[in-house]
Amino acid sequence: MILLTFNVVNIESENKNNFQMDARERLAITESNIKSILRILDIHEIRGSFFIEISIIENLKNLIKAISAQGHEIAFYNKNSTALQIEAAKKLTEDFLEKQIRGIRQKEFKIGDSDLKLMGFHYISNIDHADILFPFKRLKRSSAITEENGMSIVPESISPYSQLPYNDFVFQVLPMKYYQNMVFETLKNDDFVLVYLESWQFTDVEKYQFRIPFYRRYNTGKKMEDKLEQFLTWINKNEMATSRMKDYIF
Repeated sequence: MILLTFNVVNIESENKNNFQMDARERLAITESNIKSILRILDIHEIRGSFFIEISIIENLKNLIKAISAQGHEIAFYNKNSTALQIEAAKKLTEDFLEKQIRGIRQKEFKIGDSDLKLMGFHYISNIDHADILFPFKRLKRSSAITEENGMSIVPESISPYSQLPYNDFVFQVLPMKYYQNMVFETLKNDDFVLVYLESWQFTDVEKYQFRIPFYRRYNTGKKMEDKLEQFLTWINKNEMATSRMKDYIF
């Protein structure tokens, strides 16, 4: 099973050459990127899970409704929000969607399992920091879903052969043929592969003159769209199963 997920976050990089950009314009870029992703997913009739960064939820109500209306799962991405902010965002989102939010994803800043359970979350999908050296620091570990404090803990997927994680950076830089082989071989060993991408990767960084490290500029914007198209085409051609996170776990 392939679990295709997207972190919906505003790009934070500074602009070059005194190029000015406010929060509203950054939000507009995020909206445009998500619409591109939705179009590609719709063409290939694949459903995924979208982890919305908590601080921008209130300003993305219409987009979140559109994501949900197309059959995708809405979940949360906690970047640095407090427990009170998460709880308020959960109530707000469930009210306007009229659906329960089951999942949450965290990275550096983490709220405890028991607190998230009390808020009504059912699963946690934590991720690690990814940079140019990060994939080479990984060690073997279990990729099985576990239960802790009444919560399902979904680990990042990692190839049992190359030891590369299935994070946004690896998808961006690896040749697609190598990535496809990695997925295929991993599914022979594991029950699922959890893939996650970041919405900012679909940004035309040259157009907006974002100051981004060279290794993160590679395959961004339209090239990232093409790469996602290629990956989904391969999934359907090989009749590989995909699922939203909440459907697979429960």
